[in-house]
Amino acid sequence: MKLLLVRTDRIGDLILSTPAIASFRRSFPDARIDALCSPYNAVVLEGNPDVDCVLTLPRDERKRRVFTRSLAGAYDMAVALAPISRDHRLAAATHANVRIGYVYRRRLLARLGAAYFFTRFAVSEADPGDAERHPEHPIRHEVLQVLELVLLAGGTVIHPHLVLPITPQDRDYAAQLLPDSGRVGVHFAPRWLSDGSTRQSFAALVDAIRRQLGKEVVVTHGREAGSEVERLRTLLPREVRFIGGLSLRQWAAVLERCAAVVTVDTGATHVAAAMGRPTVVVFEHRYFRLNSQEWSPWGVPGAVVRKPADVHAGSLARLREEVLEGLERVL
Repeated sequence: MKLLLVRTDRIGDLILSTPAIASFRRSFPDARIDALCSPYNAVVLEGNPDVDCVLTLPRDERKRRVFTRSLAGAYDMAVALAPISRDHRLAAATHANVRIGYVYRRRLLARLGAAYFFTRFAVSEADPGDAERHPEHPIRHEVLQVLELVLLAGGTVIHPHLVLPITPQDRDYAAQLLPDSGRVGVHFAPRWLSDGSTRQSFAALVDAIRRQLGKEVVVTHGREAGSEVERLRTLLPREVRFIGGLSLRQWAAVLERCAAVVTVDTGATHVAAAMGRPTVVVFEHRYFRLNSQEWSPWGVPGAVVRKPADVHAGSLARLREEVLEGLERVL
């Protein structure tokens, strides 16, 4: 059997799909399993033992159309692992006898389209409005929603663990960058600077981790954060390490050396969890009930914190206190 698994959205989302990918491999050990990813997220599956080949969707629109047509008749089963129209269409383009995906319950047009794209599909209960109105109804984690597709495909072996292989070379490089393991890793991303958080409050949080918990801190960041990182350096003592511009696996190896990780709602949550690190996540105030359930740290000690609705001094102080309390619980 030839099986195509499609997920072309974000890095963290694909990491959360690795339990399903591993479950497809264990449920169909003799199948050839290809994964179709975007140029952005394909790096997640480099070296993954559960896929035979990682295909990358071309960036160029004309080449993408040619590639999509080439999928027709190439697979016996195709599974869209994300509830997005692009992945639905790519799975449908295979014309496979079995085509599987999932859609959100409240997106009626998507549900109508699913009947055309798929031979079997699941319906997710995740909806931000419903989550706020009915807090008594739990929202399943994204990992569990994607694992449901394995069962729809007839799979019987479930592997619930995140998979993000890193090499000894990655670990050696991380050890050179961060010789002293056991720091608290704080991942900096633009969401720390808006909607219930500020630059000064972020710096105060890092300082509070050092002073109140007695833990040294390493701040990780992407290449795009360079100018902002320089501003943060002026607000923090020299003992705070800043590490950025790494490959995905080098970054993962750095986080693996941390005692715990603090982040806003970004892919860092899922990279840290894949490395087995206790993780504290600061979610946006809006849609907190949904996001803190569907996208919380998977398989590790975790704590979730809600950003305040404003940036008053008292609100920001309370946010920092809640992050520190979360860290104390998971450490």
